[in-house]
Amino acid sequence: MVQYLNNNNSGFAAWNANRNAAAATRPKSRLGSFLWWLILFMGTWWLISMWTAPNDKPAPTDSDIAIVATDNIEMPAHEILGDKIKANVRGLRVSKISLADYAANSKKGDDARVTLLPADTDFVEVGLTATGTTAPDVKTVWTEQDGKMIWRNSDGVVFARDIKIDGYLITVTDTIENKTNRDLTFAPYARMVRVGHETAAGVSTGVITNTNSKIRYADWTDLDKKSYAYSTTNGFFGFSDQYWQTIAEIKSPDQTMRAKSVADKYMADATAAGVVVTPGNTGLFTTTIYAGPRDQVILDAAATSIPGIDKTIDYGWFWFFAEPLLWLLNILNSFVMNYGVAIILLTILLRLLMWPLTRKSYVSSITMQKMQPELQRIQKLYANDKMRLQMEMMNLYKTYKTSPMSGCLPMLLQIPIFFALYKALLISVNMRNAGFLWISDLAAMDPYFILPILMGVTMWLQQRLQSGQTKTNNNTNDIAASTGRVMKWLPFIFTIMFAWMPAGLVLYWTVSNVFGIIQTYIIKKQLSKK
Repeated sequence: MVQYLNNNNSGFAAWNANRNAAAATRPKSRLGSFLWWLILFMGTWWLISMWTAPNDKPAPTDSDIAIVATDNIEMPAHEILGDKIKANVRGLRVSKISLADYAANSKKGDDARVTLLPADTDFVEVGLTATGTTAPDVKTVWTEQDGKMIWRNSDGVVFARDIKIDGYLITVTDTIENKTNRDLTFAPYARMVRVGHETAAGVSTGVITNTNSKIRYADWTDLDKKSYAYSTTNGFFGFSDQYWQTIAEIKSPDQTMRAKSVADKYMADATAAGVVVTPGNTGLFTTTIYAGPRDQVILDAAATSIPGIDKTIDYGWFWFFAEPLLWLLNILNSFVMNYGVAIILLTILLRLLMWPLTRKSYVSSITMQKMQPELQRIQKLYANDKMRLQMEMMNLYKTYKTSPMSGCLPMLLQIPIFFALYKALLISVNMRNAGFLWISDLAAMDPYFILPILMGVTMWLQQRLQSGQTKTNNNTNDIAASTGRVMKWLPFIFTIMFAWMPAGLVLYWTVSNVFGIIQTYIIKKQLSKK
């Protein structure tokens, strides 16, 4: 999009020049100045109030501290295995969930897999609270019988736990046989505890909840400041990182969900309403856990078991562009089998689709440049007659069949496309560890800074090509001229700024610049023949 801003012939520059000339004919407004100062004061006051806001995070309770204690890690553990994941089960807790299809890094020969809740103190705990009897806790030692975990309490109540894996879903089913002569009440709960966190600029990470069919996010810094609590008929909760998420859903109504930080850990939980199990009857409780990638196709499939989980990917403001762009990128990759080549093809396809707008913008820019002398003459001639000035300017635009805003259309369209693609590349788990030429991971920065330098050079070349026929204006009071001088520094500024951005995004911008250079050259050739 910068290619349209840094072109001194562009409609944007012409619009600035016209605005500057029109402003010269208007007296300065004291009210306008006062409003600007008021807005500046209010904005500064708001920022200061945010920085100095008191921390309303409550102190951790004894029960919170007990939950994250490490005195139960000596409990015996066994491994459960599926085609996509394997995990450790230690009593009520599931941890160290390894993803079979995702390597921990891009080094060849390294068999390490991405592991969610990797530490001994990170876990998903699924359990029950009981009224009128005792329920198993984190220190309960279960016995194995017919592939199930069995425990009998002192009242003769039998608890049977069955854990099944299907893809990235872990289903925990608890069956309770009430062999007493009285009613017993059981309330299912699930909690998730993890230490440390992963952040990524522009990606929603932290706690994620689905309460009353609404997806809510609270990032790590929010959790460090305060706790959260929601009441919902049903839903799910969990934690999300840039590429992975761990979600738990209790298949019971009327739940209370909470999220907070405790010491150096983060905790989220949900408790459902109690269910009465009468004497001689059986109670059935089910909790489903998703531990896997934030991939739309996989989440769509998981939504049949956990409704709403397919809505947990945050595509940003321009989701209507980001979703189809990511879909198209994956389709292109399925043909060329390389995401770097797919990004190049996607960039060329987008630029081809915008070719008519770009050509119209460039023609409009040349037309605006040709009409500048006449426009300036009209502005001087009718400087004291605003109505006549506006009328003559409109007639001049009609004569040349153009307008100042016509050159801005490609820029306005590029802005949402750029941010949508930026978001799509950031959240695409398939981009992670995807190699291209010397780059081993398109989701990470270029380790040798080759792409950012190429991007800066191509941006400078495109700028030179587009403004090569423009006469330099040294008038320091001319907004358009001042804008042009500032724009000359953009290639250098963007090179520094993009040096630490994902290589896939820099590749897109570089290819877009190269395409723009070729496009501008072709359009110039076509216009010169007329």
